[in-house]
Amino acid sequence: MRAGFIQRDWSRQPAALTPRYRSSKFRSPKHPRISMPSTLSEESGPVFGSVALGPLDDDLTINFAQPGETAIGPRIIVHGKVHDETGRPVSGALLEVWQANAGGRYRHKNEGYLAPLDPNFGGCGRVTTDENGVYALRTVMPGPYPWPNGTDDWRPAHIHFSVFGHSFAQRLITQMYFEGDPLIWRCPIVASVPDRAAIERLIAPLDMDATVPMDARAYRFDIVLRGRSASYFENRPEGT
Repeated sequence: MRAGFIQRDWSRQPAALTPRYRSSKFRSPKHPRISMPSTLSEESGPVFGSVALGPLDDDLTINFAQPGETAIGPRIIVHGKVHDETGRPVSGALLEVWQANAGGRYRHKNEGYLAPLDPNFGGCGRVTTDENGVYALRTVMPGPYPWPNGTDDWRPAHIHFSVFGHSFAQRLITQMYFEGDPLIWRCPIVASVPDRAAIERLIAPLDMDATVPMDARAYRFDIVLRGRSASYFENRPEGT
């Protein structure tokens, strides 16, 4: 272990080829991983920050809605903290989120699920962490949906998170699930992660202390960027 860096525990990472997750048969690499050193332009390129945000980007209940309207579905607050393996907060990080609507349907031209579209829900938003690494956004509870993997496979309710770092090439992608959803433990994508503790770090617990009475429940989702307690990231398992 190098000084100042807590190495990732690779035994907790999913295998590239996971037969139950059918598309991994076509996506999994056939050759060993190689390390590609980053270039100066990648390390010093444009940084996404608060200047790129609109006033409603952190509120998915209204950022796509017509004036006076709001998205359909149970309203929730998702909040948490982004920090490194030693607990130090990561400030100024841009988080992008995208999700299905309350009926489990994405606003995408290739969406195949016949659940209704919500005309007042776009399904995406952005927020930056403050000086303490804290973020918060408002949205609706996404619905589960079927997907053409097995005979009757369903994705549990989830929100996709993209975390941008301090240079253009630093981007991590993960998914947040919700406490108490029985579909989590039936999902082939989730099951590809061999370590139960790593999966549980992707499950946001209900946080009644942060709810808004008569308005919205709250869930807390903390993101750890590297180390043995790091969140699992789809595009870069080693963290950043």
